[in-house]
Amino acid sequence: MQGLNINAERLWQSLMAIGDIGHVDVPGSKVGGCHRLALSEKDLRGRQLFIDWCRAEGCSLRIDAIGNLFLRRPGRNNDLAPIVTGSHLDTQPTGGKFDGIFGCLAGLEAIRALNERGIETERPIEVVVWTNEEGARFKPAMLGSGVFAGVFTLEEALAKTDANGVTVADALLQAGYDTDNRTQTEIHRYFELHIEQGPVLEANNIDLGIVSGVLGMRWYRVHVSGQSCHAGPSPMEMRNDALVGSAKMISELTEMAAAGGPSTRCTIGELEIPSASCNVSPGEVIFSLDLREASQEALQALEDKARALIEALASARNLSVSIEQFWELPASPFDSGAIEQIRTAASEFMPAEQSMTLVSGAGHDAVYISRVAPTAMIFVPSENGLSHNEKEYTPPEQLAKGANLLLHTLLQAANS
Repeated sequence: MQGLNINAERLWQSLMAIGDIGHVDVPGSKVGGCHRLALSEKDLRGRQLFIDWCRAEGCSLRIDAIGNLFLRRPGRNNDLAPIVTGSHLDTQPTGGKFDGIFGCLAGLEAIRALNERGIETERPIEVVVWTNEEGARFKPAMLGSGVFAGVFTLEEALAKTDANGVTVADALLQAGYDTDNRTQTEIHRYFELHIEQGPVLEANNIDLGIVSGVLGMRWYRVHVSGQSCHAGPSPMEMRNDALVGSAKMISELTEMAAAGGPSTRCTIGELEIPSASCNVSPGEVIFSLDLREASQEALQALEDKARALIEALASARNLSVSIEQFWELPASPFDSGAIEQIRTAASEFMPAEQSMTLVSGAGHDAVYISRVAPTAMIFVPSENGLSHNEKEYTPPEQLAKGANLLLHTLLQAANS
């Protein structure tokens, strides 16, 4: 619909108001960071402010047993399954003011724009706030959407504990939520708007990304064993050093990934040296390995290469090694019809060269929801590719473009 736009200034002010709950001053940051862990006192304050804003727009509220919030704008036919958008309001311990939060507030801003123009839709539109997307307080991540999609049972999710032994059930009950509310509605289509959390859009000077899916991910624990020895009496050529061998593995694993395709990822984020001492050549090292690829076939091929490389280097250095996979998120291609709906909406108010199609390297609630409903995502750039960082930032004009694309996508989908 020509001339239909969100209010960019109001969207920005809403983002900053939510961001004030848990605000952290950060030298060099344009707006500061945010610390608001899932179901904490600050998160509950943010949720309540969001609920108040939605209710002011005539939305009804439903809270399910895991604490997911569903704010519904009615349609002409409320028996139809809703079009749903949203994301999360919780942050990382050193997070920013846009990751997740933008998707929720852009959904609210779309409802505000429709209300101001008096536009009815055939289907209801819902904005959802998923519980514990970040996984920073309760592990695993994407807990609320995982329960909704049947990836986790409600019982196992409620039993998860934080570092202080508080369970999810404890936190929900303290918030006044009903953990017995097991009612669940169907989703007709789900659209999630998010900051990219990477550098691709900015590097290509593109304002909008149409996301075709999310990379498959596998996490491993690699245990390398050699023989510890005294740093002085042991000649270099006679050592069986597990750390030197691990360093060689890490170097060659990252080189292998760098030589792969545009979707190939390899990250070593944790390194442990049990019983470490300055004057001891380590006999044992444990490191994490995160592999990501665009398809399950490519991910399996990457794993095969990584295993072969690790085992060959271990053998050459007389080390023993074990490789344990402990988590996986399968590659998640999004629904072609939902993707095309975004493209159609984009074509009505922006030149094609302002957008590009890309695959997300990070997990999102959309990954799990794509298992139970047609799903697609929209990205806006992240300045310097930063996210999960207190200096996270996206300019207001780019946020507005993403929110306008979401608005037009929701309008089309809710009338189809």
